[in-house]
Amino acid sequence: MADGATDPRTIYLKDYTPFPWVIDGVDLTFALAPRGTRVTSRIRFRPDPDAPPGPFFLHGEDLRLIEARIDGQPVTPTVTPEGLTCDVPTGPFTWEAVVENDPELNTRLEGLYLSKGMYCTQCEAEGFRRITYYPDRPDVMAVFTVRIESDLPVLLSNGNPEESGPGFATWHDPWPKPAYLFALVAGDLVALHDSFTTRSGRHVDLGLWVRPGDEGKCAWGMESLKASMRWDEEAYGREYDLDVFNIVAVDDFNMGAMENKGLNIFNSSAILASPDTATDADYERVERIVAHEYFHNWTGNRITCRDWFQLSLKEGLTVFRDQQFTGDMRGHGVKRIGDAVLLRGRQFREDNGPLAHPVRPESFVEINNFYTVTIYEKGAEVIGMLKRLVGDDGYRRALDLYFDRHDGQAATVEDWLKVFEDATGRDLAQFKLWYSQAGTPRVKVEESWEDGRYRLDMTQTIPPTPGQPDKQPMVIPVALGLLNPNGDEVLPTTVLELTGGQQSFTFDNLSARPVPSILRGFSAPVILERDAPEGEAAFLLAHDTDQFNRWEAAQTLARRAIRARLDGQAIDASWVPSLAAALRDDALAPADRAALLGLPSEEETAQALWDDKRIPDPTAIHHAHEAVRDHLAQGLRDLLPQLHDGGRMPGPYSPDAKSVGRRSLGNAALRLLSRTDDGVRAAAQFAEAADMTQSVAALGALLAVGRGEEQLRAFHDRWAQDRLVLDKWFSLQVGLARPEAAVALAQRLTQHPDFDWKNPNRFRAVLGALASNPAGFHDASGAGYRLLADWLIRLDGANPLSAARMSTAFDSWRRLDVDRQALIQSELGRIQAAPGLSRDLSEMVGRMIG
Repeated sequence: MADGATDPRTIYLKDYTPFPWVIDGVDLTFALAPRGTRVTSRIRFRPDPDAPPGPFFLHGEDLRLIEARIDGQPVTPTVTPEGLTCDVPTGPFTWEAVVENDPELNTRLEGLYLSKGMYCTQCEAEGFRRITYYPDRPDVMAVFTVRIESDLPVLLSNGNPEESGPGFATWHDPWPKPAYLFALVAGDLVALHDSFTTRSGRHVDLGLWVRPGDEGKCAWGMESLKASMRWDEEAYGREYDLDVFNIVAVDDFNMGAMENKGLNIFNSSAILASPDTATDADYERVERIVAHEYFHNWTGNRITCRDWFQLSLKEGLTVFRDQQFTGDMRGHGVKRIGDAVLLRGRQFREDNGPLAHPVRPESFVEINNFYTVTIYEKGAEVIGMLKRLVGDDGYRRALDLYFDRHDGQAATVEDWLKVFEDATGRDLAQFKLWYSQAGTPRVKVEESWEDGRYRLDMTQTIPPTPGQPDKQPMVIPVALGLLNPNGDEVLPTTVLELTGGQQSFTFDNLSARPVPSILRGFSAPVILERDAPEGEAAFLLAHDTDQFNRWEAAQTLARRAIRARLDGQAIDASWVPSLAAALRDDALAPADRAALLGLPSEEETAQALWDDKRIPDPTAIHHAHEAVRDHLAQGLRDLLPQLHDGGRMPGPYSPDAKSVGRRSLGNAALRLLSRTDDGVRAAAQFAEAADMTQSVAALGALLAVGRGEEQLRAFHDRWAQDRLVLDKWFSLQVGLARPEAAVALAQRLTQHPDFDWKNPNRFRAVLGALASNPAGFHDASGAGYRLLADWLIRLDGANPLSAARMSTAFDSWRRLDVDRQALIQSELGRIQAAPGLSRDLSEMVGRMIG
């Protein structure tokens, strides 16, 4: 598919029309069976007086229709692979149908499927149509009552439990919801039970359901849920609205988790945690994802999106909310740094390649392909900018109005912006461009100084992206502080609004030329272009009061060192002493100092070279990064042991932010120490480790310097029966493999008896880890490309969604040298020509080829 506009399956935002009927209630009965689950539906329809008339069409895929009735009378609908149509009365009527589906053969993990004997569902975005015939679209909301019939001991669905007995359970959800929020789980499960009392006094029963044997990994997920419930009441005034809240851990799941009303379904990796099996990063991920899915109860469930083009309305907003929550729990500075690293490493790449699309796309072929970092993370950045522009009070007024005005509705971006305009009086017509224009803006800054007047001249440009060659200037909030030459702040953080293509800002009556601290807190997702004076980065590293920009100064010095190595030049001798001084600053929290030790990603270096009109060589970039790490390790060799020793925490493991910060600094030091002591400290830490954080950190430090084979074997022998820890074993060795060995290692691991390619976590642990090892994946032979293409073609036949998402490893192919371009084009062509290619993967490959 060379152009989505030529594909007859393309869906356009401009073509939206509402469903012609309103649903007054849905009753479903499930008779569960592995090879033939029967679903009986009884749905009460009436014409929508506010919608234009249209045909009665219900979505349905991979279903066997057994019978259909309207008001009790048999009917014979016209059935196609996409759904059915039927003649219906002009007034209200009741539709009844009996269908059969096959959970055991459903390897797509969409709709109703089996995961190691457990029935579970995944209906977002369009999975419900694989369960029964229904108007499977987010703007059709209804109240559901569900009866589950099975001899399995645990039968769960959305809402509140109504009745249960031998072989059945009935659930009722009083809140109208779209079909994508439907959920069902049935299996042999055990639960950690707890409760929560809302601020108005409602008692809520909480349950975290897992397979027998995983009970010891539930406590942190439950604590995270209660913390999220408290935070949402305090920060947003949102209470939970059902009598129960259940979470279920599922091993086979395409995503991290799903926010189904009252019954969240989680990838096991995103909810299970214990000190001996989960790292600090895993604990933080569980906390964050639990919060994200819980926050969807209001931003996604009570208020959903009118159509899938508005996806960021729920996802971007909820990501922003979970970022606020994590900042409150873990520290806003280090959280903002992490957000920026993710955005620069993944979203900027997406924004500057063939898969670029606006936060609100104009069209799609397969909606699953638009669950992207642009929708989620850039969508969250847009909301963060909006909050900066209207202030904390204006943001709270707007959110209160949004919840009051649109509760129970399917809303649009226009509805969202209108509440801000009504609550604050601000015109957001230009700001709306952030939703409609793709691409990462570049902000070029030049400065002048004369007679006490300091001036900043800013120019914004947005590169062309697919389908959008020309862009209009956007509203860019640039947070600025000014420091005088002795390091004192003469202008506290002030938000400048860049609204034109070119704009100047002046500051008068200054006694000395100031040092600017620009884009504080990463106030906008842009690339800052500026020729800073010599020594400025080291000055800001020492004196900036903004935590993010202090880290950014360290990143600037690291970028210069990497570029110097790429160009065959000497590294600035002042870099390491400046960094060492900051690392000795006890006023900085350990987590913040750990961040200072991190280099920009190899992906960021590649993109920066491309922006400078240079063809990035993944192998040369990798060697430059390694050389800079060696230089850093040598330069800090007297300080690193002290930092590592400080990360050793006495007593039992705790995931609290202070302990995590100390361990993160100690392990960052260990990664560098292993370059100078032949891995002696890392080997000792691995042998002594009492928790997974210290064990994985030590193993990773050894693998990164070409050691650790003995420890790798010991790790596998100890954890071979724990599927989540074994994912780490696969991922670590591929992700940290030497470039020349990475592809062969990944190939060998795909033949390992523990490699289950149909499990998304395990597939990502090997092939995803290879794609995240740029120099290895982009081996000049093309072996990495061939290996991934082989597996994508195979995976597509079983799980198109996962195959399509993994294909993004090829999305930066146009910036590579001509030989690598030709190799990738060949593999993309081979994928495109594969018989029976899914719509998911076909669209992605077509967009990448262009």
